[in-house]
Amino acid sequence: MDKKQARIIFMGTPEISSKVLEGLILDGYNIIALIAQPDRPVGRKKVLVPVPTKVVAEKYNIPVYQPLKIRKEYEFVSELRPDLILTLAYGQIVPQGLLDIPTLGCINLHGSLLPKYRGAAPIQYALLNNEKKTGMTLMKMVKEMDAGEMYMNEEVEISEEDNSTSLFIKMGDAALSLAKRALPLYLAGELKGVPQDESLVTFAPSIKPEEEKIDLSKSKEEVFGQIRALSDVPGAYLFLDNLKLKIYKSKIVSDEIIGQIGEIVKADKGGLYLQLSNGLLSLLELQKEGKGRMDYKSFINGNQGLVGQILK
Repeated sequence: MDKKQARIIFMGTPEISSKVLEGLILDGYNIIALIAQPDRPVGRKKVLVPVPTKVVAEKYNIPVYQPLKIRKEYEFVSELRPDLILTLAYGQIVPQGLLDIPTLGCINLHGSLLPKYRGAAPIQYALLNNEKKTGMTLMKMVKEMDAGEMYMNEEVEISEEDNSTSLFIKMGDAALSLAKRALPLYLAGELKGVPQDESLVTFAPSIKPEEEKIDLSKSKEEVFGQIRALSDVPGAYLFLDNLKLKIYKSKIVSDEIIGQIGEIVKADKGGLYLQLSNGLLSLLELQKEGKGRMDYKSFINGNQGLVGQILK
């Protein structure tokens, strides 16, 4: 079956998914419908904004379905008579009844090199753990989360300058490249699945709000990873003068111990130096509660007497 014949439903919601959806449409794939999460209110005025994939689908006159709970509302999928369902970051657990509908099955683009980092936040966890590479894996969808056979993957290099925002862009490019390579083979029945090695499985659950606060008992490497993983949104933070201080960018400086943990030991043209248990971390981009985001030079200029203060 070729790409113009195969009736494909795309399931996905955020920006990374919209890039792949539009790429496949432009490449000539027969996308018959989009299933996405419901639109959400955004900002202080709670304006209802369409999710990124919906914007793409409507641009190309593709029907959009946004069930509140897909596990209870999927009967409509049978009426669409899909040959294949392709998923990327949909955002809900897909029930077995839905997985059984497409004649060619359901496949998923997952944001890690499986079996590493099964779960909702694989891209962030790669940064949390200071990985040097990650990637996208095309896999069979089964009832157990991210546990299906693997068909093909594409590696992505992680640079020290990458944060969550930049890595999501790289991963979106990799996802589209992988889909374009793998889908023709899959539709032709030429892709064979390889079981995951269960002994190598690790998990990447959603990051909870309380995990956004930096734990000062952690090493400088761990804190560096946390800052990258949570930047630009939502931002890792500490408290300065009882006000939330978000930290968007940092750099590992040295193994020096010249102050107590959490102390700002230096504030100069090299950065804002934070003492951690095993060395110094330079804080490079910050945002104090009620203020705008700024580089460390502007922050130092606007906040006198920083040296000796303890971040908590």
